[in-house]
Amino acid sequence: MEETLESLSATVAKANSLEALARPLLEMLEVVTGLESTYLTSIDLENAVQSITIARNTGELLIPEGLSVPWSDTLCKRCLEQGKQVVSNVREVWGDSQAAADLGIQTYASAPVCGSNGEVIGTLCAAGKTSKKLGPRARSALNIFSKLIAQHIERERLLEELRRSNEYLAKHSLTDSLTDLPNRRALHDELGRLLARAARDGSYVLVGLFDLDGFKEINDEFGHIVGDQVLTQCAGRLAGIVRDSDMLARIGGDEFAFVGPAPADEAAANSAATELAARAEAVTAGTYTLRDRRLPFAGVSAGVVAARFVSVDQALNLADTAMYRAKRARKQSLSGTVPPSTGG
Repeated sequence: MEETLESLSATVAKANSLEALARPLLEMLEVVTGLESTYLTSIDLENAVQSITIARNTGELLIPEGLSVPWSDTLCKRCLEQGKQVVSNVREVWGDSQAAADLGIQTYASAPVCGSNGEVIGTLCAAGKTSKKLGPRARSALNIFSKLIAQHIERERLLEELRRSNEYLAKHSLTDSLTDLPNRRALHDELGRLLARAARDGSYVLVGLFDLDGFKEINDEFGHIVGDQVLTQCAGRLAGIVRDSDMLARIGGDEFAFVGPAPADEAAANSAATELAARAEAVTAGTYTLRDRRLPFAGVSAGVVAARFVSVDQALNLADTAMYRAKRARKQSLSGTVPPSTGG
């Protein structure tokens, strides 16, 4: 027994998965029970099915992994309902079990594996083709092993919940909740990465800022719900003009930003910036379907620059300057005035 306990201690300490824990336990369970087949099952009560998940077979009795049987016909269900942990004359006690008859089981031992809420989620079992009495040591091992497996399953469940929670928090710390686009923090990270790469290979980075024209008036007249619909639809239109290698983000109330790789040739990079700004303004202008109405919307003023050898903040400031220059030009165009000359 001492050797078994030492082996058990080492097994539990090293196990980093359910299988890594269960397989040595099944081997030890075979030793202490003397039964030729030991296995771990899972129980799907919703679909009334029991499945063999991990098994060890050393004799004539073969209980394969992946085997599924109706829960209503299982020996485990009978053990639980009748309070029997060990039955050494299965054919006499449970002669109505087709599964036991097909496999030729005569001795059967089972302990439940329970979740944190007490629900039975599986069983730890040992079975043999001949009649065999099991003493206190074997029964104790069966109970201890089933509890260790239950604790490991619960630990894995908690770790998986923690992983999902961390993924959720990481995603939402970098995502705008309204549009599901990346947020300002995500954009800064991506822009920093692109600028660092551009500094290494001599290419440019397209950096754009898009500000919605007339958005305040829509919010004031129709309310924030309609305003949110405008933002969402505008985000969808802008997303339609970006490449897989680009990032479109919402960085403020009515402000979007864009970053993406550009050619190493300065003229080509500036041409790409001009083209992107024009496409952004064109695709966002027009009629928006909002609730029960269709509203004309001016779209965005777009400032896009080709940047390199600058910091993240400097690149965004350059785009911001270009965007406000475009906004002034749009206003002056609508009012019929000519913008002042900036030439010499």
